[in-house]
Amino acid sequence: MGVIIGEPTGVSIKNWVGDRHAIDAAAAWSFSENDSFQLHADYLIHDFSLLRPEGLSGRMPVYVGLGARVKLEENDNAGGRNVNNDLVGLRIPVGISYLFDEAAVDLFAELVPILDVAPDSDFDINAAIGARLYF
Repeated sequence: MGVIIGEPTGVSIKNWVGDRHAIDAAAAWSFSENDSFQLHADYLIHDFSLLRPEGLSGRMPVYVGLGARVKLEENDNAGGRNVNNDLVGLRIPVGISYLFDEAAVDLFAELVPILDVAPDSDFDINAAIGARLYF
């Protein structure tokens, strides 16, 4: 369990389901043009062979995945009333992690293209950094 900071910002969890595979999820808020709450989950595949940090004892995998998000957005329109604009989209996270050998902690940075598919199609990008503690 940890924190994700950027677009969006909130609470993040990750569960390893194999040596290279994990599932992550977040409950987070977006503070860009319209305040919104976002839930997302991704299936991630990690490659530990691309980067080998010299002088550090940890591992630095690059990862890619596929997931989904639900974004609950509230817009203020020109008429002075709020309009709900809830979105459902597909996520393709691409990122890098640092996994400490001596502690159950990871640091990560990711860039996530998103294709919203309902109620309309649209393209979005999330970018964030974060840290997680494993129990």
